[in-house]
Amino acid sequence: MRDDLDLTVPVPADVRRVVSLVPSLTEAVAASAPGLLVGATDWCSHPAELDVVRVRGTKNPDLDTIRALAPDLVLANEEENRAVDLAALRAAGIAVWVTRVRGLDEAFTALERMLVHGCRLPAPPWLDRCRAAWAAVPPARPRRAIIPVWRRPWMAAGRDTFAADVLSRFAVENVLATHAERWPKVSLEELLATGPDLVVLPDEPYAFDAEDGPEAFPGIPTALVSGRHLTWYGPSLAEAPAVLGAQLGL
Repeated sequence: MRDDLDLTVPVPADVRRVVSLVPSLTEAVAASAPGLLVGATDWCSHPAELDVVRVRGTKNPDLDTIRALAPDLVLANEEENRAVDLAALRAAGIAVWVTRVRGLDEAFTALERMLVHGCRLPAPPWLDRCRAAWAAVPPARPRRAIIPVWRRPWMAAGRDTFAADVLSRFAVENVLATHAERWPKVSLEELLATGPDLVVLPDEPYAFDAEDGPEAFPGIPTALVSGRHLTWYGPSLAEAPAVLGAQLGL
C-alpha cells in the first residue's frame, strides 16, 4: 500500500490497533471503527467520550508510549506531524500512513484511502454524507477575505491551504492565495492593505473570539468561525457547510 506521499506502507492484512497523531483523523477512525483506536494525541477532542491512551501532542509525540502500544498502524499528516518523529516510528518497525490534504476534494480521497487501504475498513457511510453536504452548498455573493490563524505575530492562510479551499465553496476568495508561503507571517498593516471585504477568524489554532481579534480590523466585517469545521477533515465535514454558512452570514 502507498500513502498520500507515495511511500510504501507495510500495512498488515488485519489491522486491529491504530494510533492517530491527528485530531481529525482520530475522529474519522472513531466514527468508522472506534474499537481500532488504542492511542491518540492530547489534542484529539472528538468524540468527547474517546477513552484511549494519550501520546502527547502532534509536534511532540511520546514515541516510547506509542511503541509500547504496539500499533499495527500509526496515522499522521505531513503538515501536522514532524518527519523526524515519523521516521523514528518507521525505524522501530511500525507502519505509518501519512495523509496530505490541500483541498476539499483531496480530503475526501485521502480519507477514503486511509480508511480502506490503511485501516482495512469498508468505506464509511458518513463519507458519502460529507460529499453530499458539500455538493448542496448554494451559490453565494463573492467576497475577498483574509484568514488570520495566529496573532503576536500575525499569521494568515496563504497559498494552497485546505481552509481557503473550504471558504472558496462559499465564494470567499483568500486575498493571500498567491503568497509565496502557505502560512505567511504578515504584519497587521500588510493585512489591512489588502483591502478585504471580510476577515475570517477561526477559534483554532489561535482562539479568536468577540473580544480578541475583531478590534484589530475596524470598519471591516468579521466572521468568527469554528476552526474545527474550517480546518478538520473528517466526519465534521458533514455539518461544516451548515455551520460555516451560518457563521459567514449566508
